[in-house]
Amino acid sequence: MSHWAEIDENKIVLRVLVGNNNSADEGEAFMNSLGGTWVKTSYNGSIRKNFAGIGYSYDESRDAFIPPKPYPSWVLNEDTCVWEAPVAYPTDGIMYEWDEETTDWKAIVND
Repeated sequence: MSHWAEIDENKIVLRVLVGNNNSADEGEAFMNSLGGTWVKTSYNGSIRKNFAGIGYSYDESRDAFIPPKPYPSWVLNEDTCVWEAPVAYPTDGIMYEWDEETTDWKAIVND
């Protein structure tokens, strides 16, 4: 099976469908028969860096699907095309959530 992302005119993923992969061109031919613009994606990231999801963008220059930016302060890792916090996640075993106001990780306190 092959997976295909339909993208709009702004290169935003609208949906992801499964196509036949019996031959190299069969899946692509089927997707093109549906109309729209389709870009192949892969669960294991072997092509286009990340598996496409609804709301992801397709960057042609990087040939990558990029998830939506979760916070304004996060930066794009150019190698993985995944957004990363400007501060590393703590490794002390405590659960944290991102606090955009302080641009740092805040411990989750269970009451």
